[in-house]
Amino acid sequence: MGNVVLISGPISVGKSALVNEFERRFGARRISTRQLLLQRNPEGDREALIKLGLELDESTSGRWVLDEFLDVARGDLEGSIWLIDAVRTLDQIQHFRQQLPGKVFHVHLTAPIGVLRKRYLERPAELQEFSSYDDARLHGTERNIDDLASVADCVLDTHKNDATSLLARAASRLNLFPKTKERLVDVLVGAQFGSEGKGNICAHIAKDYQVLMRVGGPNAGHKVSFPKYDYIQLPSGTQSNPDAKLLIGAGATLSVKQVLKEIRDLSLTGDRLSIDPQAVIIEDADIETEMGSLEAIGSTKKGVGVATARKILGRGDKVYFDSPVRLAKHVPEFKEFVRCTKIELEKAYLRGDRILLEGTQGTDLSIHHGHYPWVTSRETTASGCLADAGIAPARVRGVIMVTRTYPIRVGGESGPMMKEIDFATIAERSGVSEAEIRGTEVGTVSGKKRRIGEFDWEQVRRSAVLNGATDIALTFADYIDASNKCATEYAMLTAETKKFVEELERVTGTNVTWITKGFGESAIVIDRRESRTKNGN
Repeated sequence: MGNVVLISGPISVGKSALVNEFERRFGARRISTRQLLLQRNPEGDREALIKLGLELDESTSGRWVLDEFLDVARGDLEGSIWLIDAVRTLDQIQHFRQQLPGKVFHVHLTAPIGVLRKRYLERPAELQEFSSYDDARLHGTERNIDDLASVADCVLDTHKNDATSLLARAASRLNLFPKTKERLVDVLVGAQFGSEGKGNICAHIAKDYQVLMRVGGPNAGHKVSFPKYDYIQLPSGTQSNPDAKLLIGAGATLSVKQVLKEIRDLSLTGDRLSIDPQAVIIEDADIETEMGSLEAIGSTKKGVGVATARKILGRGDKVYFDSPVRLAKHVPEFKEFVRCTKIELEKAYLRGDRILLEGTQGTDLSIHHGHYPWVTSRETTASGCLADAGIAPARVRGVIMVTRTYPIRVGGESGPMMKEIDFATIAERSGVSEAEIRGTEVGTVSGKKRRIGEFDWEQVRRSAVLNGATDIALTFADYIDASNKCATEYAMLTAETKKFVEELERVTGTNVTWITKGFGESAIVIDRRESRTKNGN
């Protein structure tokens, strides 16, 4: 149905509350008939405005509201939702329907007389021109306002529901909510213990999406080679696709200092970035607590685990770990960016936008499925990322699993892993210098030299099952053979590398779609999607 919404109803029924929800949720544009009258008579009180409205109704047969609207809209009728707050006569409504057939939707609000009397007395003093609601309803168009219910497309009782529920009912009639379960979301996760090279993959494919979303916290960094940047909290495709909307989900854990740094570095505004109000804030005390207790499990000690624990424990009156729970909505510096990301996702679904959800860390660091206690504080699989983001599984189109040719773990006592080897062994096998490997294998956040191990086929098979992988991105192909650095297409890879890729596809039952080699600006991604399309696969 139409995108010009006429609102009617008696004084104190709650018209403004519904209009405010339309504006907040859908960016609707409001035309206030009261403001239109004030423009004609700026000093007029309610009695004078009522008189002016009646005069305009009589002289134009009620058409003046439509004429004022058309003058403001100036042809922009297709791209916006317009709210007329409020229409007061049958003639006013009829003019809209005749001039804009198929575009008009009329919502009439009602409430029991006792409720209206009570609400009227609760209005601000400047809006109580009469001693009671019963006196107010005797004046002007208010006397016949209830007659408009008979011609409304939708009649809503504001006594039974609050403004958000009223919006849900009205907006659903206008088809403003996404109804189809179109699969618009791709999830990108790490297959191993993190540092698989997720950032470069995200940056490479970011252009294919209109929305980029991230969960997790500052205990994981994603390094992008071009444009060069270390993304700690924001999506790694932020610079690769400057037109994409950016979301940080409710399950994220935020360092205020780090988020603000990335916002400044990347010149972001609230028009582009949305931070969910329920994302939890890391306090200095959280970091101090982890500094003293988590070295034994190789933690990056950024306070993520303690902040998450406080969010869980802090639902009552007691304060845990010396800090009350603070969420993104409580941070003044975030005010421009804070909005419900579930609503932003629904807007994206309605537009048919493609969404890339970027996970952090790796599958074997999962709090539930990793080698406890050498795990992180969250669920790192695709399903966990979806839960943190507030995305339904039915929205998922694909799961991209990023895996390294030689998995790593954070340096130090970071827990069990596959057969551990040293950098010299990889250098000898591949022809990549040990110095280059040593320079690459340093944690983006921890700064520690990484541990490295042989590829574990069972581990990657299990990860593919846990994540429901539909595509694999294989990184560090140069660690198989340094000559792969020169490859710009699949055919140019060495025979040994191709055998590895074929084996990986057999073991996981999943296509290897992207392949990277090296790091830095030379880490060109081999994208096999186009060749598969040509071959009919």
